[in-house]
Amino acid sequence: MTNGEVASTARAKYLQIAEDLAAQIRSGTLAPGAVVPSEAELMERYGVASGTVRKAVAELRTTQLIETHQGRGSFVRSRPPVQRKSSDRFRRAHRLAGKAAYLAEAEQSGGTPSVNVLFVGPLDAPSGIAERLGVPQGTKVLARKRRYFRDGIPTEEATSFLPWDVAKDIPELFAENPGGGGIYARLEEHGHLLVEFGETVQARLASKAECVALTLSPGSPVIHLVREAVAANGRVVEVCDTVMAADQFVLDYRFVAES
Repeated sequence: MTNGEVASTARAKYLQIAEDLAAQIRSGTLAPGAVVPSEAELMERYGVASGTVRKAVAELRTTQLIETHQGRGSFVRSRPPVQRKSSDRFRRAHRLAGKAAYLAEAEQSGGTPSVNVLFVGPLDAPSGIAERLGVPQGTKVLARKRRYFRDGIPTEEATSFLPWDVAKDIPELFAENPGGGGIYARLEEHGHLLVEFGETVQARLASKAECVALTLSPGSPVIHLVREAVAANGRVVEVCDTVMAADQFVLDYRFVAES
């Protein structure tokens, strides 16, 4: 047998193991939240070396069927995606009803949303944020960093940056809870009528810090979304930098077809 044939056989074996385990997950034999058999158990079950088992488990992580936690092992994923509807979540009607965008979208998912405020205060604007806000790099801005949960599980982390000259006159923006409707409601109450939202979306692998914050397996994908909120005078009054667990969200956008 040639080296190429050996490599091909080894690759086929780990894929066969991954496919067998995937079938067990989809059939419910390995239920959501269940512990995936250990490396030693899989080696014995399939009669293969540890390297083959590790590649099979890595394949399941790549397809987002399992998640691995350091020191605890691998588990079958149990969380369905949240559907984010861009055309709905920023409707003024939600703000007037006292619902911030996250609460409006989370309610549609059927889960129980919660938020942990990590930081509120002045910060020097990073270069990319400063450019979007139209201010020099290092200019003082108000930063609001939050971690969002659904059913007690972290799903995203977001930091809002607001121009200091706008934020300083709105005391609620400095509170952990800015009140019903969130910061957009407070901006509009103080004369900054929001007329447009623009979002830039990028898929990438999570950093080590993001894996820790969102309890993700190493190498998990995330959605990096940066949003600009534009007021009626054309000024960007908020930039929100968000990192989301990719398996938890479906981005659903609607566009008006105009000439």
